[in-house]
Amino acid sequence: MLTSSLTTMKNLPSKKRIYFLLKLVCFVSSVLMFCEFLIYYVVIFQCQWPEVKGGAHTGNTETSTSVLKAIILADTHLLGEIKGHWLDKLRREWQMERSFQSAMWLLQPDIVFILGDVFDEGKWSSPQAWADDVRRFRKMFKYPASTELVVVVGNHDIGFHYEMTTYKVKRFEKIFNFTSGKLITRKGINFVVVNSVAMEGDGCAICSTSEAKLVALSHKLNCSQQNWNHSNKGCSDVEKLPASEPILLQHYPLYRKSDAECSGEDSAPPEEKNIPFKEKYDVLSQEASQKLLWWFRPRLILSGHTHSACEVLHAGKIPEISVPSFSWRNRNNPSFIMGSITPTDFSLQKCFLPHESTVFTIYCAAGALLVILILAHFQLLTPPFYFAQHLISKHKAV
Repeated sequence: MLTSSLTTMKNLPSKKRIYFLLKLVCFVSSVLMFCEFLIYYVVIFQCQWPEVKGGAHTGNTETSTSVLKAIILADTHLLGEIKGHWLDKLRREWQMERSFQSAMWLLQPDIVFILGDVFDEGKWSSPQAWADDVRRFRKMFKYPASTELVVVVGNHDIGFHYEMTTYKVKRFEKIFNFTSGKLITRKGINFVVVNSVAMEGDGCAICSTSEAKLVALSHKLNCSQQNWNHSNKGCSDVEKLPASEPILLQHYPLYRKSDAECSGEDSAPPEEKNIPFKEKYDVLSQEASQKLLWWFRPRLILSGHTHSACEVLHAGKIPEISVPSFSWRNRNNPSFIMGSITPTDFSLQKCFLPHESTVFTIYCAAGALLVILILAHFQLLTPPFYFAQHLISKHKAV
Protein backbone atom coordinates (compact mmCIF):
# COMPACT_ATOMS: atom_id res chain seq x y z
CA MET A 1 0.00 0.00 0.00
CA LEU A 2 2.79 2.41 1.04
CA THR A 3 4.87 1.40 -1.99
CA SER A 4 1.94 2.08 -4.33
CA SER A 5 1.43 5.55 -2.88
CA LEU A 6 5.09 6.41 -3.27
CA THR A 7 5.01 5.26 -6.91
CA THR A 8 1.97 7.41 -7.60
CA MET A 9 3.66 10.46 -6.09
CA LYS A 10 6.77 9.89 -8.24
CA ASN A 11 4.72 9.51 -11.40
CA LEU A 12 2.71 12.67 -10.76
CA PRO A 13 5.39 15.20 -11.84
CA SER A 14 6.11 13.11 -14.91
CA LYS A 15 2.44 13.14 -15.92
CA LYS A 16 2.26 16.87 -15.37
CA ARG A 17 5.25 17.40 -17.63
CA ILE A 18 3.73 15.26 -20.36
CA TYR A 19 0.41 17.09 -20.03
CA PHE A 20 2.19 20.44 -20.23
CA LEU A 21 4.16 19.35 -23.29
CA LEU A 22 0.95 18.24 -24.98
CA LYS A 23 -0.61 21.63 -24.30
CA LEU A 24 2.43 23.35 -25.81
CA VAL A 25 2.30 21.12 -28.90
CA CYS A 26 -1.41 21.85 -29.34
CA PHE A 27 -0.81 25.58 -28.96
CA VAL A 28 2.06 25.66 -31.49
CA SER A 29 0.15 23.43 -33.91
CA SER A 30 -2.92 25.65 -33.71
CA VAL A 31 -0.87 28.78 -34.45
CA LEU A 32 0.85 27.09 -37.40
CA MET A 33 -2.46 25.75 -38.74
CA PHE A 34 -4.04 29.18 -38.60
CA CYS A 35 -1.11 31.16 -40.05
CA GLU A 36 -0.23 28.69 -42.79
CA PHE A 37 -3.67 27.41 -43.83
CA LEU A 38 -6.79 28.84 -42.23
CA ILE A 39 -5.95 32.54 -42.51
CA TYR A 40 -6.13 32.35 -46.31
CA TYR A 41 -9.66 30.93 -46.19
CA VAL A 42 -10.75 33.44 -43.52
CA VAL A 43 -9.50 36.43 -45.55
CA ILE A 44 -10.55 35.33 -49.05
CA PHE A 45 -13.96 34.15 -47.79
CA GLN A 46 -14.80 37.83 -47.28
CA CYS A 47 -14.41 38.54 -51.02
CA GLN A 48 -17.60 38.47 -53.08
CA TRP A 49 -18.13 38.45 -56.84
CA PRO A 50 -19.26 41.89 -58.00
CA GLU A 51 -22.65 42.18 -59.66
CA VAL A 52 -22.81 43.30 -63.27
CA LYS A 53 -25.86 44.83 -64.87
CA GLY A 54 -27.21 43.95 -68.28
CA GLY A 55 -27.37 46.41 -71.13
CA ALA A 56 -28.46 49.94 -70.33
CA HIS A 57 -31.76 49.28 -72.06
CA THR A 58 -32.70 46.39 -69.74
CA GLY A 59 -31.47 47.50 -66.34
CA ASN A 60 -31.66 43.88 -65.18
CA THR A 61 -28.96 41.91 -63.45
CA GLU A 62 -27.40 39.34 -65.76
CA THR A 63 -28.05 35.68 -65.03
CA SER A 64 -25.14 33.73 -63.56
CA THR A 65 -24.79 31.58 -66.69
CA SER A 66 -24.25 34.62 -68.93
CA VAL A 67 -21.59 36.21 -66.68
CA LEU A 68 -17.96 35.17 -67.01
CA LYS A 69 -16.28 35.03 -63.59
CA ALA A 70 -12.60 35.90 -64.01
CA ILE A 71 -9.72 36.21 -61.57
CA ILE A 72 -6.85 38.44 -62.66
CA LEU A 73 -3.45 38.40 -60.95
CA ALA A 74 0.05 39.49 -61.90
CA ASP A 75 3.76 39.32 -61.14
CA THR A 76 4.11 36.07 -59.23
CA HIS A 77 7.90 36.10 -59.79
CA LEU A 78 8.74 32.51 -58.90
CA LEU A 79 12.36 32.68 -57.79
CA GLY A 80 15.08 30.90 -59.76
CA GLU A 81 18.34 29.18 -58.97
CA ILE A 82 20.52 32.30 -59.34
CA LYS A 83 18.93 34.86 -57.02
CA GLY A 84 16.43 32.71 -55.15
CA HIS A 85 17.34 31.86 -51.54
CA TRP A 86 15.73 28.60 -50.43
CA LEU A 87 14.00 30.21 -47.43
CA ASP A 88 12.64 33.03 -49.58
CA LYS A 89 11.35 30.48 -52.08
CA LEU A 90 9.73 28.37 -49.35
CA ARG A 91 7.99 31.27 -47.62
CA ARG A 92 6.76 33.31 -50.58
CA GLU A 93 5.85 30.39 -52.82
CA TRP A 94 3.89 28.73 -50.03
CA GLN A 95 1.99 32.01 -49.57
CA MET A 96 1.09 32.15 -53.27
CA GLU A 97 0.16 28.48 -53.42
CA ARG A 98 -2.15 28.70 -50.42
CA SER A 99 -3.66 31.96 -51.69
CA PHE A 100 -4.34 30.56 -55.15
CA GLN A 101 -5.68 27.21 -53.98
CA SER A 102 -7.91 28.86 -51.37
CA ALA A 103 -9.27 31.24 -54.02
CA MET A 104 -9.95 28.34 -56.41
CA TRP A 105 -11.88 26.43 -53.75
CA LEU A 106 -13.86 29.36 -52.39
CA LEU A 107 -14.53 31.44 -55.53
CA GLN A 108 -14.61 28.81 -58.32
CA PRO A 109 -13.84 31.15 -61.24
CA ASP A 110 -14.48 30.30 -64.88
CA ILE A 111 -11.11 31.65 -65.98
CA VAL A 112 -7.86 32.94 -64.45
CA PHE A 113 -5.54 35.42 -66.14
CA ILE A 114 -1.93 35.86 -65.00
CA LEU A 115 -0.54 39.07 -66.50
CA GLY A 116 3.12 38.22 -66.92
CA ASP A 117 6.34 37.89 -64.91
CA VAL A 118 5.35 34.41 -63.87
CA PHE A 119 9.03 33.67 -63.27
CA ASP A 120 11.73 35.90 -61.87
CA GLU A 121 14.63 34.46 -63.88
CA GLY A 122 13.04 33.21 -67.10
CA LYS A 123 15.23 35.62 -69.03
CA TRP A 124 18.38 33.90 -67.68
CA SER A 125 17.39 30.36 -66.78
CA SER A 126 19.03 27.31 -68.32
CA PRO A 127 16.84 24.53 -69.78
CA GLN A 128 17.17 22.55 -66.54
CA ALA A 129 16.35 25.55 -64.34
CA TRP A 130 13.43 26.45 -66.60
CA ALA A 131 12.02 22.91 -66.32
CA ASP A 132 12.29 23.11 -62.51
CA ASP A 133 10.54 26.51 -62.45
CA VAL A 134 7.73 25.19 -64.65
CA ARG A 135 7.31 22.14 -62.41
CA ARG A 136 6.98 24.35 -59.33
CA PHE A 137 4.55 26.65 -61.11
CA ARG A 138 2.29 23.75 -62.08
CA LYS A 139 2.29 22.49 -58.50
CA MET A 140 1.48 25.91 -57.01
CA PHE A 141 -1.11 26.98 -59.56
CA LYS A 142 -3.07 23.77 -60.01
CA TYR A 143 -6.62 24.45 -61.13
CA PRO A 144 -9.77 22.33 -61.56
CA ALA A 145 -11.05 21.13 -64.91
CA SER A 146 -13.92 23.64 -64.70
CA THR A 147 -11.45 26.57 -64.70
CA GLU A 148 -9.27 27.81 -67.56
CA LEU A 149 -5.83 29.36 -67.03
CA VAL A 150 -4.44 32.00 -69.42
CA VAL A 151 -0.87 33.24 -68.90
CA VAL A 152 0.52 36.40 -70.52
CA VAL A 153 4.25 36.86 -71.13
CA GLY A 154 6.29 39.41 -69.16
CA ASN A 155 9.81 40.82 -69.35
CA HIS A 156 11.09 38.50 -66.59
CA ASP A 157 9.80 35.50 -68.54
CA ILE A 158 11.64 36.22 -71.80
CA GLY A 159 13.78 39.27 -71.00
CA PHE A 160 13.48 42.92 -71.89
CA HIS A 161 13.46 43.71 -75.61
CA TYR A 162 17.26 43.65 -75.90
CA GLU A 163 17.36 40.24 -74.14
CA MET A 164 14.37 38.70 -75.90
CA THR A 165 15.15 35.86 -78.30
CA THR A 166 13.06 33.57 -80.46
CA TYR A 167 14.19 30.63 -78.32
CA LYS A 168 12.89 32.21 -75.09
CA VAL A 169 9.61 33.25 -76.72
CA LYS A 170 9.02 29.79 -78.20
CA ARG A 171 9.90 28.16 -74.87
CA PHE A 172 7.25 30.23 -73.12
CA GLU A 173 4.68 29.69 -75.89
CA LYS A 174 5.15 25.92 -75.72
CA ILE A 175 4.43 25.73 -72.00
CA PHE A 176 1.58 28.23 -71.76
CA ASN A 177 0.09 28.08 -75.27
CA PHE A 178 0.71 31.81 -75.51
CA THR A 179 0.70 33.77 -78.76
CA SER A 180 0.77 37.54 -79.07
CA GLY A 181 -2.26 38.68 -81.00
CA LYS A 182 -4.23 35.67 -79.83
CA LEU A 183 -7.98 36.11 -79.42
CA ILE A 184 -9.72 34.32 -76.56
CA THR A 185 -13.51 34.40 -76.77
CA ARG A 186 -15.59 33.10 -73.88
CA LYS A 187 -19.35 33.62 -73.50
CA GLY A 188 -19.25 36.15 -76.32
CA ILE A 189 -16.50 38.21 -74.64
CA ASN A 190 -13.33 38.99 -76.60
CA PHE A 191 -9.96 39.05 -74.85
CA VAL A 192 -6.87 40.08 -76.81
CA VAL A 193 -3.52 38.78 -75.52
CA VAL A 194 -0.55 41.08 -76.19
CA ASN A 195 3.19 40.46 -75.92
CA SER A 196 3.95 43.98 -74.70
CA VAL A 197 7.72 43.28 -74.64
CA ALA A 198 7.53 43.01 -78.44
CA MET A 199 5.87 46.44 -78.82
CA GLU A 200 9.27 48.10 -79.15
CA GLY A 201 8.55 49.53 -82.59
CA ASP A 202 12.07 48.99 -83.94
CA GLY A 203 11.12 46.46 -86.61
CA CYS A 204 12.82 43.47 -84.99
CA ALA A 205 11.67 40.08 -86.32
CA ILE A 206 9.67 39.16 -83.20
CA CYS A 207 8.21 42.68 -82.99
CA SER A 208 7.16 42.75 -86.65
CA THR A 209 5.50 39.34 -86.44
CA SER A 210 3.68 40.27 -83.27
CA GLU A 211 2.43 43.59 -84.65
CA ALA A 212 1.27 41.95 -87.89
CA LYS A 213 -0.86 39.48 -85.93
CA LEU A 214 -2.33 42.30 -83.86
CA VAL A 215 -3.19 44.33 -86.96
CA ALA A 216 -4.89 41.33 -88.60
CA LEU A 217 -6.86 40.61 -85.46
CA SER A 218 -7.92 44.23 -85.07
CA HIS A 219 -9.28 44.17 -88.62
CA LYS A 220 -11.40 41.11 -87.82
CA LEU A 221 -12.74 42.65 -84.62
CA ASN A 222 -13.50 46.00 -86.22
CA CYS A 223 -15.35 44.30 -89.07
CA SER A 224 -17.35 42.22 -86.60
CA GLN A 225 -18.47 45.33 -84.73
CA GLN A 226 -19.94 46.94 -87.85
CA ASN A 227 -23.60 46.72 -88.75
CA TRP A 228 -24.28 43.29 -90.24
CA ASN A 229 -26.39 44.87 -93.00
CA HIS A 230 -23.70 47.32 -93.93
CA SER A 231 -21.84 46.27 -97.04
CA ASN A 232 -18.10 46.74 -96.76
CA LYS A 233 -15.79 45.24 -99.36
CA GLY A 234 -12.90 45.15 -96.89
CA CYS A 235 -14.90 42.99 -94.51
CA SER A 236 -16.75 40.74 -96.98
CA ASP A 237 -14.39 37.79 -96.59
CA VAL A 238 -13.47 38.36 -92.94
CA GLU A 239 -14.40 35.80 -90.30
CA LYS A 240 -17.21 37.15 -88.16
CA LEU A 241 -16.42 37.31 -84.45
CA PRO A 242 -18.65 38.27 -81.50
CA ALA A 243 -19.36 42.00 -81.71
CA SER A 244 -18.19 42.65 -78.16
CA GLU A 245 -15.56 45.37 -77.71
CA PRO A 246 -12.32 43.62 -76.67
CA ILE A 247 -10.47 43.58 -73.36
CA LEU A 248 -6.68 43.87 -73.66
CA LEU A 249 -4.46 41.62 -71.52
CA GLN A 250 -0.80 42.63 -71.32
CA HIS A 251 2.14 42.94 -68.95
CA TYR A 252 3.38 46.51 -69.51
CA PRO A 253 0.90 49.29 -68.77
CA LEU A 254 0.08 51.77 -71.49
CA TYR A 255 2.04 55.00 -71.35
CA ARG A 256 1.56 57.26 -68.34
CA LYS A 257 3.99 59.77 -66.90
CA SER A 258 4.12 58.26 -63.39
CA ASP A 259 1.94 56.83 -60.63
CA ALA A 260 1.32 60.32 -59.21
CA GLU A 261 -2.44 60.10 -59.87
CA CYS A 262 -2.80 56.59 -58.47
CA SER A 263 -4.53 56.12 -55.13
CA GLY A 264 -5.49 53.37 -52.71
CA GLU A 265 -3.77 51.41 -49.99
CA ASP A 266 -1.99 49.20 -52.52
CA SER A 267 -0.82 51.99 -54.83
CA ALA A 268 2.87 52.88 -55.04
CA PRO A 269 4.53 54.29 -51.88
CA PRO A 270 4.43 58.13 -51.66
CA GLU A 271 8.18 58.40 -52.24
CA GLU A 272 7.85 56.51 -55.55
CA LYS A 273 4.67 58.02 -57.01
CA ASN A 274 6.29 61.06 -58.60
CA ILE A 275 9.24 59.22 -60.14
CA PRO A 276 8.85 59.57 -63.93
CA PHE A 277 8.28 56.33 -65.81
CA LYS A 278 10.72 55.34 -68.53
CA GLU A 279 9.11 54.43 -71.85
CA LYS A 280 9.71 50.84 -73.07
CA TYR A 281 10.91 49.91 -69.59
CA ASP A 282 8.31 50.88 -66.98
CA VAL A 283 5.48 51.47 -69.47
CA LEU A 284 4.89 51.13 -73.19
CA SER A 285 5.99 53.99 -75.40
CA GLN A 286 3.46 56.66 -76.34
CA GLU A 287 3.55 55.40 -79.93
CA ALA A 288 2.88 51.77 -79.00
CA SER A 289 0.13 52.81 -76.61
CA GLN A 290 -1.62 54.83 -79.30
CA LYS A 291 -1.35 51.94 -81.74
CA LEU A 292 -3.14 49.55 -79.37
CA LEU A 293 -5.86 52.11 -78.65
CA TRP A 294 -6.37 52.84 -82.37
CA TRP A 295 -6.31 49.20 -83.44
CA PHE A 296 -8.68 47.75 -80.86
CA ARG A 297 -10.66 50.56 -79.23
CA PRO A 298 -10.86 48.36 -76.09
CA ARG A 299 -13.43 48.80 -73.36
CA LEU A 300 -10.91 47.73 -70.69
CA ILE A 301 -7.14 47.23 -70.38
CA LEU A 302 -5.61 44.97 -67.73
CA SER A 303 -1.87 45.16 -67.04
CA GLY A 304 0.77 44.41 -64.38
CA HIS A 305 4.51 45.09 -64.15
CA THR A 306 4.58 47.97 -61.63
CA HIS A 307 3.70 45.70 -58.65
CA SER A 308 1.33 48.45 -57.44
CA ALA A 309 -2.30 49.25 -58.11
CA CYS A 310 -3.41 52.05 -60.38
CA GLU A 311 -6.49 53.00 -62.36
CA VAL A 312 -6.24 55.48 -65.23
CA LEU A 313 -8.45 56.63 -68.09
CA HIS A 314 -7.06 56.78 -71.61
CA ALA A 315 -8.64 59.20 -74.07
CA GLY A 316 -10.95 60.14 -71.23
CA LYS A 317 -13.04 56.98 -71.47
CA ILE A 318 -10.97 53.76 -71.67
CA PRO A 319 -10.08 52.42 -68.21
CA GLU A 320 -6.83 50.63 -67.50
CA ILE A 321 -6.33 48.67 -64.29
CA SER A 322 -2.76 47.94 -63.21
CA VAL A 323 -2.96 44.80 -61.07
CA PRO A 324 -0.62 44.65 -58.02
CA SER A 325 1.78 41.81 -57.43
CA PHE A 326 0.41 38.53 -56.05
CA SER A 327 3.53 37.86 -53.96
CA TRP A 328 4.68 38.90 -50.48
CA ARG A 329 8.11 39.32 -52.00
CA ASN A 330 6.96 42.44 -53.85
CA ARG A 331 4.50 43.92 -51.38
CA ASN A 332 3.10 43.44 -47.89
CA ASN A 333 -0.54 43.52 -49.05
CA PRO A 334 -0.86 41.50 -52.29
CA SER A 335 -4.20 41.14 -54.00
CA PHE A 336 -5.99 40.01 -57.13
CA ILE A 337 -8.94 41.28 -59.16
CA MET A 338 -12.31 39.54 -59.37
CA GLY A 339 -14.23 40.40 -62.52
CA SER A 340 -17.82 39.69 -63.51
CA ILE A 341 -17.87 40.24 -67.26
CA THR A 342 -20.51 40.14 -69.99
CA PRO A 343 -20.27 41.04 -73.69
CA THR A 344 -21.51 44.56 -72.95
CA ASP A 345 -20.45 45.33 -69.39
CA PHE A 346 -18.09 44.43 -66.56
CA SER A 347 -17.70 44.95 -62.85
CA LEU A 348 -14.43 44.57 -60.95
CA GLN A 349 -13.70 43.99 -57.28
CA LYS A 350 -10.34 43.76 -55.52
CA CYS A 351 -9.66 40.87 -53.15
CA PHE A 352 -6.79 41.33 -50.71
CA LEU A 353 -4.72 38.43 -49.46
CA PRO A 354 -3.45 38.15 -45.86
CA HIS A 355 -0.86 40.82 -45.09
CA GLU A 356 2.59 39.45 -44.41
CA SER A 357 2.90 41.84 -41.44
CA THR A 358 -0.28 40.39 -39.93
CA VAL A 359 1.06 36.85 -40.06
CA PHE A 360 4.39 38.03 -38.63
CA THR A 361 2.59 39.82 -35.76
CA ILE A 362 0.56 36.71 -34.92
CA TYR A 363 3.74 34.64 -34.78
CA CYS A 364 5.46 37.21 -32.53
CA ALA A 365 2.48 37.40 -30.17
CA ALA A 366 2.21 33.60 -30.04
CA GLY A 367 5.97 33.33 -29.37
CA ALA A 368 5.77 35.83 -26.51
CA LEU A 369 2.80 33.99 -24.99
CA LEU A 370 4.64 30.69 -25.33
CA VAL A 371 7.64 32.07 -23.41
CA ILE A 372 5.36 33.37 -20.65
CA LEU A 373 3.63 29.98 -20.32
CA ILE A 374 6.94 28.15 -20.08
CA LEU A 375 8.33 30.55 -17.47
CA ALA A 376 5.13 30.35 -15.46
CA HIS A 377 5.12 26.56 -15.59
CA PHE A 378 8.63 26.33 -14.19
CA GLN A 379 7.85 29.09 -11.67
CA LEU A 380 10.52 31.33 -13.15
CA LEU A 381 8.03 34.13 -13.63
CA THR A 382 7.35 36.05 -10.41
CA PRO A 383 3.61 36.58 -9.98
CA PRO A 384 2.69 40.28 -9.76
CA PHE A 385 1.21 39.83 -6.24
CA TYR A 386 4.39 38.41 -4.79
CA PHE A 387 6.48 40.95 -6.66
CA ALA A 388 4.43 43.81 -5.14
CA GLN A 389 4.52 42.18 -1.71
CA HIS A 390 8.30 41.93 -1.95
CA LEU A 391 8.58 45.62 -2.78
CA ILE A 392 6.35 46.62 0.17
CA SER A 393 8.27 44.49 2.69
CA LYS A 394 11.55 45.86 1.37
CA HIS A 395 10.23 49.42 1.79
CA LYS A 396 9.14 48.72 5.41
CA ALA A 397 12.54 47.27 6.22
CA VAL A 398 14.18 50.49 5.05
